[in-house]
Amino acid sequence: MPELDGRRLWFVGIGGAGLSGYAVVAKAWGAEVSGWDRNETPYLAHVRAAGILVTVSPEPPEPPRRAEPVVSTAYAGRVAGRRRAEFLAELVGLRRSIVVSGAHGKTTTAAMIAYCLDALGDDPTFLVGGEVPQLGGNARAGSGWLVVEGDESDGTVFELPADIAVVTNVELDHHATFASAAELEERFEEWAAGLPAGRVIWGRDLEPVEVELAVPGEHNRMNAACALAALELAGFERTAAAEALAGFRGAGRRLEDHEVAGGVRLLDDYAHHPAELSAAIAAAHELAGGGRLVVLFQPHLYSRTLHLGRELGEALAAADAAVVTEIYAAREEPVAGVSARLIVDRLLELRPGMGVGWAPGLDDAARLAAMLARPGGILLTAGAGNVDEALPLVRRELGA
Repeated sequence: MPELDGRRLWFVGIGGAGLSGYAVVAKAWGAEVSGWDRNETPYLAHVRAAGILVTVSPEPPEPPRRAEPVVSTAYAGRVAGRRRAEFLAELVGLRRSIVVSGAHGKTTTAAMIAYCLDALGDDPTFLVGGEVPQLGGNARAGSGWLVVEGDESDGTVFELPADIAVVTNVELDHHATFASAAELEERFEEWAAGLPAGRVIWGRDLEPVEVELAVPGEHNRMNAACALAALELAGFERTAAAEALAGFRGAGRRLEDHEVAGGVRLLDDYAHHPAELSAAIAAAHELAGGGRLVVLFQPHLYSRTLHLGRELGEALAAADAAVVTEIYAAREEPVAGVSARLIVDRLLELRPGMGVGWAPGLDDAARLAAMLARPGGILLTAGAGNVDEALPLVRRELGA
């Protein structure tokens, strides 16, 4: 597509879930694209496969001559250039767009919509915040609808136009960005008010779908309700869309199945908020069918653990056994007095006889989780950091 012909773009933080997809689509739409990141990431395989030159180094080099820098939120203030929200708004404005946002479920809902559009012959462009194995990655440039995951963590979604908007739910998750749930609700209401009338879907107004799905859990039945409502607004017949949706097998790190080791089924999920963790545990119990469920949880961000540590402990109490490892700091500095023990203490208060472990690192956490697991049951790793790296360690401990 020629929409960006003649543009020279340089993406700062190109290895992230967001900018990696923007770069792939920009290249397909005619731009000359290159980028930099500090570390190798799984998303860079798709970027390089698109013919994009990537530099990985501790510090960003000088931008290519005459290139427009597009800067990830992670590097805002360090490198001059356009904010990712500005560039994404430009991309969204080039096509008929479906923008999906909300505190929880936006990756899966956006992936469901893109998958169904593809199955129904629309050839969508999509930019999703996670891998969609059935679609070959987190982004693709097509000729049909543009499906975009809009992130509220840095306010990106509130700058996006949309022909159809989906708000899966509104719940305070980013305490360093928003002062209260009321502030976040107000921002979503203001954004929705500026979009076409009758083209905004709120998940809170819908009931979970009753159609057969390949992905488990009440939360996925709610995600599916949002997806089907968006597809109907886009002009697709509901029965055909539901039949397509039945074939959707999930997004990466969303109850992702890692097969069986030592008789224990291994699952991995991105859940990092109490509501997400509760949903993932409930869905895992569905799959376990009465078998023992062990959760290895890695808290994400000091601010979230400070504000929601007790609630995270309450969510974990629904498992049969749990191991908690230390906080994944991501972009934050440590906060005095805040550690994963806030979660463990609440868990022990609620379930004094429960099998509970705490370990500062993934090696020891994996060992403890494997000790608590039983053949015929499930071991679920959960968190938005690097807890998925514990899976090979768990397999080793289970003798696989």
